[in-house]
Amino acid sequence: MQYVVTGGNRGIGLEFVDQLTARGDDVVATARNPSDARELQLLADERDIEIHSLDISEPQSVASFGRQLDGRSVDVLINNAGVLHRGGEPHEGFDFDEIQADFEVNVKGTLRVVEELLDNVAAEGGGKIVNLTSKMGSIADNGSGGSYAYRVSKAGLNMATKSLALDLEDDDIVAFVVHPGWVQTRMGGDGALITTEESVTNLIGRIDEAGREQSGQFLEWDGGEIPW
Repeated sequence: MQYVVTGGNRGIGLEFVDQLTARGDDVVATARNPSDARELQLLADERDIEIHSLDISEPQSVASFGRQLDGRSVDVLINNAGVLHRGGEPHEGFDFDEIQADFEVNVKGTLRVVEELLDNVAAEGGGKIVNLTSKMGSIADNGSGGSYAYRVSKAGLNMATKSLALDLEDDDIVAFVVHPGWVQTRMGGDGALITTEESVTNLIGRIDEAGREQSGQFLEWDGGEIPW
């Protein structure tokens, strides 16, 4: 199986690359600055991993990445690259630069990659597009408020993915979002509940088993669905 993993240089993305290559899958991993991605480079010294430079917020970078994969099939596209800002709050003022930054990467950046690699995913009669989201993008689950930048961007990604699932159905492409849990990464922090290994092991299982019935769903890392 051929996978593309964006943001494969650390955290959840790096764990995806590690586990997928360990079981024998072919992986194209991306990083904004591959030369600085020490852990990914060390892993590539041990395994056959193709590493590309990609900044999903930059259209030219996405287009260049697409040209490098031109004509190649992709079975599973894992859009893992993302950012997290809080975006201020109503009493002290919103930080619209942070809100824009999260939307630029988490929504527009992801859609840029999808658009650029759509023919690759469709090449073998249909593949899977897996967008990493967060439970913080669930409107029904929001019981604490705040985090305007991150919540709004992930809710936007969720809606975009639902539309992709509908619009790409005739191409036999399955598209869905997954919540990886609160994971011990630089983004998740030391107080997070689960390790990257535990999260990704479960996520790979969910991705493997996903079919048409999962297209357009909001899947929990350890089973079940999350309300929109």
